[in-house]
Amino acid sequence: MAAARRHRCEEIIDELLVLEEGQDDVEMFLMDTFSIGRNLHNVPVDLNVFSNEECLEFFRFAKHDLTRLHCALSLPEKIVGYNGTSATSMQALLILLRRLSFPNRLCDLVQFFQRDEPQLSIIFNTIVEHIHREFGHLLTSLDLVWLDPVMFAAAVHNKGSLLDNCWGFIDGTTRSISRPHTGQRIVFSGHKRTHCLKFQSVQAPNGLIAHMFGPIEGSRHDAYMLSESQLLPKLEQVQNGGQVMCVYGDPAYPLRPELMGPFKGAHLTREQHIFNRSMSEVRVCVEWGFGKIISLFAFLDFKKNQKLYLQPVAMYFLVATILTNCHTCLYGSETSTFFSRATNT
Repeated sequence: MAAARRHRCEEIIDELLVLEEGQDDVEMFLMDTFSIGRNLHNVPVDLNVFSNEECLEFFRFAKHDLTRLHCALSLPEKIVGYNGTSATSMQALLILLRRLSFPNRLCDLVQFFQRDEPQLSIIFNTIVEHIHREFGHLLTSLDLVWLDPVMFAAAVHNKGSLLDNCWGFIDGTTRSISRPHTGQRIVFSGHKRTHCLKFQSVQAPNGLIAHMFGPIEGSRHDAYMLSESQLLPKLEQVQNGGQVMCVYGDPAYPLRPELMGPFKGAHLTREQHIFNRSMSEVRVCVEWGFGKIISLFAFLDFKKNQKLYLQPVAMYFLVATILTNCHTCLYGSETSTFFSRATNT
């Protein structure tokens, strides 16, 4: 019995020694990994090492389309931050897309791009500012070459709408943010019960977002956001031979010739119920537009990392909207599919 107990004690000691050696190996591995992430800088990411499937997963665009996107955005040869930190424009674009595509932290991207966290942050914010500065006007003007209100109105009408001059749909959305240290009340939405920023979108039937305005404080009403956006004068200019074309919104918006909404009240006629239902079935596409932005760029949905006074969180959302429009041009969307079945376009 004593010999067996002694033998068992020796086995336990051997196991502890093995575990201790294993722990040392793990610690050394972690130290090596940490040092690699901090010591290797300016190593360009070679797009050719990724498969097409990996590009779609990591960057939301196919490999050959990343080159097309890079060309369409007219990026300079290098992206240079405020402190001289630089990267090739393709590497900066990959950092942007990888960062937005998933709610990851900067430390999670250190090994992926072989750059430390401050460099990644500077490059990411610099290319965001560049895209917003160069292409932000595409979200604030309705003078767009692709906007065809007559064709869009026909597509909406063919899907069951009782309006024959409705070419788009308007709605607001709230993007939750981390609770700020100051000014909490003004960004708190009592309706949504969260701290947030608000944006207003006009969705076209071809899947593209024609107008995106924001940010507005979360405590504001959609009608206030409409007034601040100065959208109504722009909508008045969208006509068809003198006929006013309109967009359709929910009951929060005022009624105008260029902005229609559902019938209100508890006692509606049968015809009014039919009108409201027919328009509701097509107006849902504006929610699909918001949903696509978040499904492509899930980083925007991670509110703990949307810090109002530390990051340009509104600019992140606007740039993601521009990239989403690019994605729709290449691959289509649920909205374009929904309306193309009626028009075959």
